Amino acid sequence: MIKFRLLLWALGLMMKKGAKNNPDFQKQLEGKDFAFQIQTQDGGIVRHYVIKDQKVKSKGKAHVEPAFTISFKDAETGLGIMTAKDKNAFMKGIQDKNIVISGDFSLVMWFQGIVKYLKPKKKK
Repeated sequence: MIKFRLLLWALGLMMKKGAKNNPDFQKQLEGKDFAFQIQTQDGGIVRHYVIKDQKVKSKGKAHVEPAFTISFKDAETGLGIMTAKDKNAFMKGIQDKNIVISGDFSLVMWFQGIVKYLKPKKKK
């Protein structure tokens, strides 16, 4: 599904922008050096992100050694959960087995914590 692929690409762009322009986001990157990936469970759609030297790089392919992987049941489920207004959508996705996480869970929690810095600013 093209929308999910686009969302993962945009996530990389937002993290790169945050790494340049957002002091709060920059603090979250301090001392971090790892890669993670988000994908569909069948591996049909996969994108990895490398956090290193307070910068973020992203590629539309699997990483050799991601610190953690978030696998969504399918592209539609991934899109729905990642764009949900409900703050509990992610945890519900894990409980419902629509999301499978492998690797370092503490880094997954870190990732959950940084997402709030990436939301576009509301226009007044």
